[in-house]
Amino acid sequence: MQEPKVTVVIPNYNGIKYIRDCMDSLRGQKGEPFHILVIDNASKDGSLEILQQEYQEARVISLKENTGFCYAVNQGIHESKTPYVILLNNDTIVKPDFVKKLVDTIEESEDIFSVSAQMLSMEDERLLDGAGDGYCILGWAYSRGKGQRAERYNKKVNIFSACAGAAIYRKSIMEQIGYFDENHFAYLEDVDIGYRAGIYGYRNVYEPAAKVIHAGSAASGSRYNEFKTKLASANSAYVVIKNLPFLLILLNAPFLLLGFLVKACFFARKKMGMLYIKGYWKGIKKGFSKEGRKYHVKFRLKYLCNYIKLEIWQIFGLVGYLIKY
Repeated sequence: MQEPKVTVVIPNYNGIKYIRDCMDSLRGQKGEPFHILVIDNASKDGSLEILQQEYQEARVISLKENTGFCYAVNQGIHESKTPYVILLNNDTIVKPDFVKKLVDTIEESEDIFSVSAQMLSMEDERLLDGAGDGYCILGWAYSRGKGQRAERYNKKVNIFSACAGAAIYRKSIMEQIGYFDENHFAYLEDVDIGYRAGIYGYRNVYEPAAKVIHAGSAASGSRYNEFKTKLASANSAYVVIKNLPFLLILLNAPFLLLGFLVKACFFARKKMGMLYIKGYWKGIKKGFSKEGRKYHVKFRLKYLCNYIKLEIWQIFGLVGYLIKY
């Protein structure tokens, strides 16, 4: 029997509504052997017991408290013994050749760091939940194609970063650029690690043939809520400060300020304006704190061309955001 090249790492937190569907869909995979490793974040809803009793093929690591997405998946990545890891949200149902398509694509080139799956909406599978992550010069991250017809996104392309809800990663590159930054706890950690990969000259790819159905916001409860707004706003500021050299931050400052003001107004209409502002300020402070500075990407002249490419990418990312592509 072929030795598995990939481990599917699933972070679980109170996922009783979805976990059986997710695990059953993995049982239906064809063409590529794999390990399954579930990191449970101190679930209290019975989902941990379901995993332990009904899915003996999976290794389950139970944490004593909810450590957040980043710590959980880092534990899974460190525990895995394969060259690749697939991160998979617990509120997903994967199509039968999902694992094989991701492995096949990442093996196309040594410079591919991650491959993002095509995520379909659980409410309507004809619509996208996301086609990888986009990022623009206003400091905004977004899901490519969210809410659009899936048929429009059937081309394999390079993307800014993979959505960690359903993506494969090359561990050897993680060992070079660093793992998921646990200062994030959750949200934008995938944009951050994709950003780092780009700075080092690696690629992130979108593979539409790897399909997964996604409920979305299962852990936080809804697309816009106080928990998500506070964390996402803080992390949006933190991503900029930790990845960009100071001169590029100054160059981008007018665009970042505009992006901040627009978002603040948007969340003010949802009665969360001050929450967004406080979160953003917290992210700035985190970026310049002693703990945050440990994770800054040090500027290296040999990566100058990569920084320029990423700047251009972010300008086109704004165009992509505006035209919903």
